[in-house]
Amino acid sequence: DTSLAEVNSFSPSMPISPSSMINQYKFEDEPELRDLFITVDDPESHITAIETFITYRVVTKTSRGEFDSSEYEVRRRYQDFLWLKTKLEEAHPTLIIPPLPEKFIMKGMVERFSDEFIETRRKALHKFLNRIADHPTLTFNEDFKIFLTAQAWELSSHKKQGPGLLSRMGQTVRAVASSVRGGVKNRPEMFTEMNDYMETFSQKINVLDKIAHRIYKEEREYFNEMKEYGPIHTLWSASEEDIADSLKGVASCIDKCCKATEKRMAGLSENLLPILHEYVLYSEILMGVLKRRDQIQGELESKVDALANRKTEKDLFSEEIGKLEDKVECANNALKADWDRWKQNMQCDMRSTFTNVAENNLRYYEECLATWESFLASQAVDLHVEEDSEDRP
Repeated sequence: DTSLAEVNSFSPSMPISPSSMINQYKFEDEPELRDLFITVDDPESHITAIETFITYRVVTKTSRGEFDSSEYEVRRRYQDFLWLKTKLEEAHPTLIIPPLPEKFIMKGMVERFSDEFIETRRKALHKFLNRIADHPTLTFNEDFKIFLTAQAWELSSHKKQGPGLLSRMGQTVRAVASSVRGGVKNRPEMFTEMNDYMETFSQKINVLDKIAHRIYKEEREYFNEMKEYGPIHTLWSASEEDIADSLKGVASCIDKCCKATEKRMAGLSENLLPILHEYVLYSEILMGVLKRRDQIQGELESKVDALANRKTEKDLFSEEIGKLEDKVECANNALKADWDRWKQNMQCDMRSTFTNVAENNLRYYEECLATWESFLASQAVDLHVEEDSEDRP
């Protein structure tokens, strides 16, 4: 089903994936289910003559036999995370690699290297590593193990062993050129449906992301105006003795609503905005994965066509075709399994996120309503007292 209606058809029995949780894991939690626990914390600023950058502490606890120790602690900068993502994409071109936060942030949102920016990035990097740790294939990748365990100089040495940047760029250019050159002839219907689904999903999630940012911006503007509105009533009360208490009461209500609004904004920035933007990035990743799958199939189809047009070297072409057929089958199976897994995680994340937003909104409006109702009730009591005192002889 290529319809996005599936996003809303959640089953109450569907388990919530651990990878959809942002909170940090403890090593003692669920030992029978998990054997790899990763925490990203303790950001540090580094200033050199050439650049300024942030490193994060990555703590790993594990009971796996392939690790030499049960606990590791290393420091990594953003470039190291980017290297890991690149290596995973090279090793597993048709698996869905979790997204990293962008190197550059949206202008006007937060300042670079501010506490807010660093904390937002730390959470995203924490989630990135834990999504890999939860993945049935990526979690056993050798580069992932090296990233978690190697000291800085060891990681630097290991990086130099891989292909250079220009080589990777050349591979990427060739891959894109191959994937867009006419497309594939006999793409399985399942992958055509995936492509259609992702095109629709990408449009919808981008719209949601833009709307969420606009809501947050309007909420911040409302909050800033309300912060000025309360003190005005307090100042006003100083010059109006007869209604001073009422004006102070209004100022107090505005202050309480202002604090509730600030809490609501924090919920949006911590829960809604990061999840929506993560799936904006996921939509780009998935479109890239589908293109790489098509590239592999396109390579097979070109060899088959070449074999049909050549009378000589048939044995050599037949051997190459056999290998490519196996490669296509492996790519298809890997993507099918990852697709189902990603879709389930996405649905759980969306359900959890929007339920959380709805609950926060309810609490916010209930709190503001209770504040003003309490104030009005107190004013009604004061009014009755004044009327009774006027009626007395």
